[in-house]
Amino acid sequence: MEKSDVQQTSSLEKNELILDAKSIVYITETRKWAKFLAILGFVFLGLIILLGLFFLLIGSIFGGFLGVFERVLIFLVYIAIGALYFFPVYYLFKFSFFIKKAVEKYEQKDLTIAFENLKSHYKFIGILTIVVLSLYVLIGIVAAIIGMAKIF
Repeated sequence: MEKSDVQQTSSLEKNELILDAKSIVYITETRKWAKFLAILGFVFLGLIILLGLFFLLIGSIFGGFLGVFERVLIFLVYIAIGALYFFPVYYLFKFSFFIKKAVEKYEQKDLTIAFENLKSHYKFIGILTIVVLSLYVLIGIVAAIIGMAKIF
């Protein structure tokens, strides 16, 4: 058995993971893209909130195009969308931040926090996808029932 095999075996017994230079290059490149997407996400989050504010104020601009109730409802929907959008973007940004610290300082704790945030990002997106797909199915069923009711 070579020295590297012994080192790798003892590392695995300690539940450690060794990142080679190529893995660090891939992680660093992933961090850059994650940061870019997170910043872009925050920009779009700001635009969503501004669009919600626009609809809230549109009634006074266009002389009653929408009623107060409709404007407030649209604003609240945009705020809810923004709130849902915030968390995955925030987790992605934190992943980028902590992975940079981990690579620069070779700090296991930061690497763990980074991957915890990446896990949270994907978990949130996964659950949100399941909820949205379920709503689509539910809306489809309701639409089919209403369509069938109109036939009879």
